[in-house]
Amino acid sequence: MSTLQAPAPAGGTPAVRPATFAQALNTALADALAADPAVVVFGEDVGTLGGVFRITDGLTKRFGRSRCFDTPLAESGIAGMAVGMAMNRMRPVIEMQFDAFAYPAFEQVASHIAKMHNRTRGAVRLPIVLRIPYAGGIGGVEHHCDSSEAYYAHTPGLKVFTPATVEDAYLMLREAIDSDDPVVFLEPKKLYWSKAPVDLAELKERYEHRAPEHREGRAVVARAGQDATILTYGPSVPTALAAAAAAEAEGRSLEVVDLRSIVPFDDETVAASVRRTGRVVVVAEAPGFASVAAEIVARVQERCFHSLAAPVRRVTGFDIPYPAPKLEEHYLPSVDRILDAVDDLQWEDRP
Repeated sequence: MSTLQAPAPAGGTPAVRPATFAQALNTALADALAADPAVVVFGEDVGTLGGVFRITDGLTKRFGRSRCFDTPLAESGIAGMAVGMAMNRMRPVIEMQFDAFAYPAFEQVASHIAKMHNRTRGAVRLPIVLRIPYAGGIGGVEHHCDSSEAYYAHTPGLKVFTPATVEDAYLMLREAIDSDDPVVFLEPKKLYWSKAPVDLAELKERYEHRAPEHREGRAVVARAGQDATILTYGPSVPTALAAAAAAEAEGRSLEVVDLRSIVPFDDETVAASVRRTGRVVVVAEAPGFASVAAEIVARVQERCFHSLAAPVRRVTGFDIPYPAPKLEEHYLPSVDRILDAVDDLQWEDRP
């Protein structure tokens, strides 16, 4: 897949047609395969079918069955094979078909993929990318929707990325594939069909000519504001932005910080925003207990305590198994739940 350009208006330059999140991922994979013969893509139904969400569509036809191929329905075997390939100087990019399908592979991930570099005193690195379609918003049945980021973030030796925009889908997947460390790449399922006017060819050029001092894992301010900060990532970013837009209509200015990377974590950008606004709401789809959201709250409290005008609030999924499709809307963080949390930030104490 590639970005298409619409016909140029009279006397003007061609308008860039919107690219989808899925197209950006597909193009990133294709560009990585073309750039490095060590890159291979494999998993359940990623070859002929092109993946359940069609993220690998056309890659087998273009690069051959030795570069993009199907595997048996055995997640532990997929991850284990990736370990052996990475130890032999290849760069496997593996797809776990759904978030909860990845759990049978977790022993390989936690015991080998995450630990090999430390176990060998730095002699062996495993440049593996585990692509995982994750989180809710698509009405998936049991085992097809889950928010599993805390398991991976809690496992030392793994990087954990989760893009929320079309642009980041391309750039961050390229970064993950080029990393010499294993990366768990969490792709919000409900964002696969989101669109943005992004020129993927320009992104490729930008990525290949990025500055030497470029640092991965940086958060970005997705929307500037003054009154409170919403810290969020992945599937919750569009909801947080919608809440900020709704708050503006009520005369309240909310800043939205898209973390982009859970590990490494960008304390610098987060702390700078919190110190500007003095009030914080953390938004995430996963259950709140012992969660990434809880870790974010702790880091904010430790680094910004004297800048806070109110306790940090969280808006998360509930501490229950992921619900059936008809109950999903009640479980996921919503604009109303975020605005209720913002209203609870002790505004009466504001001078």
